[in-house]
Amino acid sequence: MSTTLFQLAVDAANAADQAEFWARATGGKVEDGASRDEAVVSGSDFPQMVFHRVPEGKTAKNRLHLDLIAADYDCEVARLVGLGATNLNELTSGGARWSTLADPEGNEFDIIAG
Repeated sequence: MSTTLFQLAVDAANAADQAEFWARATGGKVEDGASRDEAVVSGSDFPQMVFHRVPEGKTAKNRLHLDLIAADYDCEVARLVGLGATNLNELTSGGARWSTLADPEGNEFDIIAG
């Protein structure tokens, strides 16, 4: 294979604030030099995440979102909400259970009971 996933790039209104949320959510760390314009999260089980400030706000549902899985689903949902996420919806289907959350800037992601 000639390509490898290098990092996840995320548009943000405030890169440093978004990086702080995602570092706490994933167990990573915000790299030195983080600013409102650009910030990097590394050192977790996730690919590196880089946040770039953009002038426009989020206006529609994400076309791509993260699916996270947690052994202690209820505890993890509560922890992420405590960090600043919003619980948008909880669903069950075919024995699966998950919640759609939004990060502090409204980007949707799912937590799956696992």
